[in-house]
Amino acid sequence: MKMQKSRKRKQLGIDGHSKTPKITTEEPYPSHHRPTPDECRSVRDELLALHGFPAEFLKYRHQRLIKTEPTIDAKSEPLNNNYDDGEESVLDGLVKTVLSQNTTELNSQKAFASLKSAFPTWEDVLAAESKNLENAIRCGGLAPRKASCIKNVLRCLHERKGKLCFEYLRDLSIDEIKAELSNFKGVGPKTVACVLMFNLQQDDFPVDTHVFEIARAIGWVPATADRKKTYLHLNRRIPNKLKFDLNCLLYTHGKLCRKCTMKGSSQQKSARNDDSCPLCTYCKNSSVNKIQ
Repeated sequence: MKMQKSRKRKQLGIDGHSKTPKITTEEPYPSHHRPTPDECRSVRDELLALHGFPAEFLKYRHQRLIKTEPTIDAKSEPLNNNYDDGEESVLDGLVKTVLSQNTTELNSQKAFASLKSAFPTWEDVLAAESKNLENAIRCGGLAPRKASCIKNVLRCLHERKGKLCFEYLRDLSIDEIKAELSNFKGVGPKTVACVLMFNLQQDDFPVDTHVFEIARAIGWVPATADRKKTYLHLNRRIPNKLKFDLNCLLYTHGKLCRKCTMKGSSQQKSARNDDSCPLCTYCKNSSVNKIQ
C-alpha cells in the first residue's frame, strides 16, 4: 500500500526530490486563545440568522454537502434551487480567484465572462497575445498584472503536466496542494485557500480583507496581526466543520456592515442602524467569548 502511494506521488510530480518550499504551519499566537469553538459556532449562527446563507456560495456549499454526505441525492436535495449546480474545474476556480483580486465581485464576474467569450479554451488563452488577454479582462482592473499571472500559471502548468488541467490536485492532501500551487508565480496564499475551500471541498479558511478586518475588530487575533499570521491562527483555532459556512458569512457581513469594517457605500450604511450588528458585543480588548 505504501509503495502504491509513493508511486502515485511520483507520477503526480511530488516525490521527495521536489523543490517545493516548506509549508509554514506553526502557531503565530499560542497565547491568544480566541476564537473558541463555541464562539465560532455562535458567530456563525448569529450571522446566518441575520443574512441567511449567501446565495453566491450556495452551489459550493451543496457540492461540499454531496461530498461529505454521499447518501444525499443531488437532484432531490432542497438546496438545489435558484443557482447553477455545475461543478467548475479547479483551473476555472483559480483564475476566477485571480480576477477577483482588488476589485468588486461584479467586475470580476464580468472579467471572467469576457475572458471565456474571447478565448473559449485555456489553450486559446495560453496562445493569445498578452495585450489581447489584457483587453479581455480589463473590466476587472489591474489587467496587466492579472494577465501576466494567468499566462504564467498556464505556461508553467503545461510545462509541468503537459496539459492545462489542475484536477490532479484532488488526489493530494491539503499540505501537498499548498506546496504544489506555491510553484506557480503569482498564486498567493489567499488564492490557494480559496481553491482549497471552494473547488476542492477541503477545510481551509481564506482570509480576505473583510475577514481580516472583522477578525481584528472582534479580537480573534491581536491588533498587530497581519494577514498571513491571521490566516495561520484562524485555521488552527476554527473547527473544520465550521470553516466553510463561517468564512462565507464573515465575507458577506464584511461587505455590508459599517461597524465591523468602517467601510461600505452610503446606501449600505443607511440600511442598518448602529444596533443591528450581532458582533457589536465584541471588541478588541473584550474578554467575552460568547455573544450575549
